[in-house]
Amino acid sequence: MSLQDKTIREGQTMGETVKRTRVRYLILAILFVVTAINYIDRSALSIAAPVMKEDLALDAVALGFAFSAFNWAYTFMQIPSGWLLDRFGTRLVYGIGLFTWSLFTGLQGLVTGFAMLFLFRFIVGLAEAPSFPGNSRLTTMWFPTNERGKAVATYNSSQYFGLALFTPVLASLLNVYGWPAIFYVAGGMGIILTFVWFKLIHDPKRHPLANQKELEYIEQSGALVDASEQKSPIKWSHARLLLTNRQMIGIYIAQFSLNTIVWFFLTWLPTYLVQEKHLSILKAGFVTSLTYAAAFLGGILAGYWSDSMLKRGKSLAVARKTPIIIGFLLSSCILLANYTNSPALIVLILCVSFFAKGMAGLTWTLVGDMSPKEIIGLSAGIFNTSGNLAGIVTPIVVGFILEHTHSFSYALLFIGVVLLIGALSYMFIVNKVERLQLPHEQGQTAKSVNA
Repeated sequence: MSLQDKTIREGQTMGETVKRTRVRYLILAILFVVTAINYIDRSALSIAAPVMKEDLALDAVALGFAFSAFNWAYTFMQIPSGWLLDRFGTRLVYGIGLFTWSLFTGLQGLVTGFAMLFLFRFIVGLAEAPSFPGNSRLTTMWFPTNERGKAVATYNSSQYFGLALFTPVLASLLNVYGWPAIFYVAGGMGIILTFVWFKLIHDPKRHPLANQKELEYIEQSGALVDASEQKSPIKWSHARLLLTNRQMIGIYIAQFSLNTIVWFFLTWLPTYLVQEKHLSILKAGFVTSLTYAAAFLGGILAGYWSDSMLKRGKSLAVARKTPIIIGFLLSSCILLANYTNSPALIVLILCVSFFAKGMAGLTWTLVGDMSPKEIIGLSAGIFNTSGNLAGIVTPIVVGFILEHTHSFSYALLFIGVVLLIGALSYMFIVNKVERLQLPHEQGQTAKSVNA
């Protein structure tokens, strides 16, 4: 530690004149930008596809495989990436992932055929895998319990902010400069951000800009500032512990449920609006952007509401579960779209549904609140694996229903029912919100303690 860093850390000994730093908000700002770019990079192919498939002579089947390459790799790598985060630290693993996925996003602008596209897309999926588990780990280390809801809501909502803001920008690049420009710009932003990441992202006790007052405040209020220092060798028994604990099973089931609507919106929504509701392509794109904006607002609202309940003395279970359950229940209102052809009502229903999905996205706070502190990365990896299995299942189920019924009605019914299962999971399976501890800390059995 430099003399300057030491002076910052020891400055509080001079009295109350030294103000508490707020480095945690700098960390959150970086997570916001990185997560937005994460989603821009993974969606770049969908924007380029209409022109790209003609230039590369890709049929619908080949393009479908190229799309799916990301999801298979991303889902497969979730649990290994969680282990890597716990073993080698968030700064290193996440930073390498950021550089790698940005590089191979940019390289997609050079592809000449299906094989290269599939390979590069697959590598992007592998490299992006540590992102959300890493986000969860960093916010758990940097943010006290009564601020964690806002922090999680902020980074989780940035995915929709990025899509709403940059989708028209990338579409304009496509029209003016051609499809390779989309990948060059999207990948280039991430590569530049990598340098910012390694400069400013550190664990709390190692950050040169955080003073002792901030460290004491966040630690005394529930932040796990020493999580990286309290490592436990990762064992298969740890995964078994997580997969057999009632509370963890509940949040894993619910995350699969929640992501059914996410992947419907990300894959089938434009087709649904054009084919089923007879909107023009231009109007369908506008409605899609509105739903992303609604989800962003819902996520931010849920985070602030949850933390305000904690400050008013509500229990952690009430403060976290209330917005989540309401979000699940409201999201299921997507079923109502089956009963109207009014464009205005369709827009309203879809926006309310995805606004509520944004609220329910507060589920990520439970990973930080309930996971054993030594294996937050592993727990987040399992959590995100469960969620992303919906990314594999939902497009296939919806496609099967559409092929056999020539209508989206039963597809929306499927999504609504699965969302209700998620709500029931939080009502009746996740009955407590407490931190699970590894067996070695409590003798031979795992035990839950207040988060």
